[in-house]
Amino acid sequence: MAIYIQQQHRQNKRHKTKSIGSPDPMDAFLGLYDNGSDSDDDDWISQFELADPLANNNNQQKNLPPEPQSGNIEYKLKLVNPSEQRIQHLVTQMKWRLREGQGEAIYEIGVGDDGFLHGLSRSDMDASLDTLTNMARRLGASVTILRRRSLDATDNEVMTDLSVAEVLVRKVPDDQRSIDLRVAVLGNVEVGKSTLIGVLTQGQLDNGRGLARLNMFRHKHEFQTGRTSSVSHDILGFDSGGQVVNYEQATTAEEICDNCSKLLTFIDLAGHHKYLRTTIRGLTSYSPHYVMLIVSGTSGVVGTTREHLGLALALEVPFFIVITKQDVTRPQVLADTIQHLETHLKGPGCNKVPFRIETEDDVITAGAASLSETTVPIFVVSSVTGRGLNLLTKFLHLLPPGWGALEREKMEQEPVEFQIYETFCLPQVGTVLGGLLTQGVLTENMNLLLGPLEDGSFHPVQVQSIQRYKSSCRAVRAGQSASLALNIELPNIRKGMILADPHLKPQATLFFQATIVVLFHSTSIHKGFQTTVHIGSIQQTAVLEGIMAAKHIVTNDTASVLFRFLQHPEFIRTGSRLLFRTGSTQGIGKITQVFPIEIDSCAEK
Repeated sequence: MAIYIQQQHRQNKRHKTKSIGSPDPMDAFLGLYDNGSDSDDDDWISQFELADPLANNNNQQKNLPPEPQSGNIEYKLKLVNPSEQRIQHLVTQMKWRLREGQGEAIYEIGVGDDGFLHGLSRSDMDASLDTLTNMARRLGASVTILRRRSLDATDNEVMTDLSVAEVLVRKVPDDQRSIDLRVAVLGNVEVGKSTLIGVLTQGQLDNGRGLARLNMFRHKHEFQTGRTSSVSHDILGFDSGGQVVNYEQATTAEEICDNCSKLLTFIDLAGHHKYLRTTIRGLTSYSPHYVMLIVSGTSGVVGTTREHLGLALALEVPFFIVITKQDVTRPQVLADTIQHLETHLKGPGCNKVPFRIETEDDVITAGAASLSETTVPIFVVSSVTGRGLNLLTKFLHLLPPGWGALEREKMEQEPVEFQIYETFCLPQVGTVLGGLLTQGVLTENMNLLLGPLEDGSFHPVQVQSIQRYKSSCRAVRAGQSASLALNIELPNIRKGMILADPHLKPQATLFFQATIVVLFHSTSIHKGFQTTVHIGSIQQTAVLEGIMAAKHIVTNDTASVLFRFLQHPEFIRTGSRLLFRTGSTQGIGKITQVFPIEIDSCAEK
């Protein structure tokens, strides 16, 4: 079943820790710039196979790992004519599994708690599925049978017709309108990123000349050149039955939100190297749950593709690959592109398992393994003919939420912290801020602190109204993006500021210490070196004020350094990831210490 591959990844990783190690994200990113090879990695990859225990391979039946105690996966051997007391217990259990999976749970029917595939007769399977549907109905959840497979079994040398089934149960949490996911779209220039998003969200195929991408452009020069230079968004919904809800079925974003139980926000990022700073800022600011890396079947891995792949690895964002332009790519060229991609994924620095998606069973298996650290699904599609889009769409429908229930609850209990990445001034509304709520629960009329200002202080403000996906709402929870209207207008509000609960007592900083890895620099880096630093929604030039225990650092060096923001103070947290680049110089790191500015800010009054 689909969960089999997810747990097999964990087991393989534990068993082979001594031989292959557990690659650090910094090392993974660094490895993309290493031209060396490692045959041990290739040997390990070749020994690992993606297995589907629901499929019959040479009549050999495979079992699942034992049922996990936590998480959103539940094994049920049989659910035939349970008593009312038993039903109530099963409903409570389902409610807990849904909570663990942020509104989604996977039920494996015909499977024992030890993972053995017993199978059920047709009548027992139908009765069990009816019981499962009844359980879900009591919770207001929907049931979708992902797949059903027959097992080869004998009883007194007589073949029996036994089967197992995998079922998706989905219920939108009571405090949400839908299950939300953010998917960042990366890839080199002119590979078809905006076109693919346009086809998925508009429900109309492209004409081969870029008609579908026009809906994603925001500026006049983008229409003229056909290249994305900014960060744009669009949404794709799925109803409770897994059917697509896009602008073909609805006329407005609000209508899509009202009619879907799962909502994906595509973050379309620029592919040209000229706009790489904008791409990095969009990727770090919006905190996507997944990255969809687009590769052209005709040109292959070129331009910024490797760099975008490195960003996904450095930020530890699960990713999958979509190869476009299948309709104009010769079969041999397409095969070469796939082989080249697989070589990159298996190589040093990535250590991934490429998984070509060719059937709906592959989609289900890949969907369950999408949060794993090793598997990378590869799709081949055409935005003109529509080939492969059905598999990609089903995969997007099955993508699990990124946060677990315990992590989400923990973040919601923290004081409010809202990162600002868009600012607007609208007539009759005033100041409107767009951003991501990283922790806490934000409600209308809440009193917060806005800053840091130029002097490092924070100004008290009140949230007048909240909107999500162009619809008004009363509350935003940790991990959700929103637009907030404030009660006053303040000058010089910039991207990278925060709104914070006064109990958080936020303090701005100019100096911070970080452990960094230099990915590339043509010479050596000394004290006084200036670079653009990306930390979440913050993008600012910083000066290197000191290098601990060294006079200089060069490519591939790791060091603890002291940075100073050059223009104005920022609010940052220990443990945050940073990326820095200037020209061809590139590096990543993690903040280890901050040095707050000592002032009488509004937070202390």
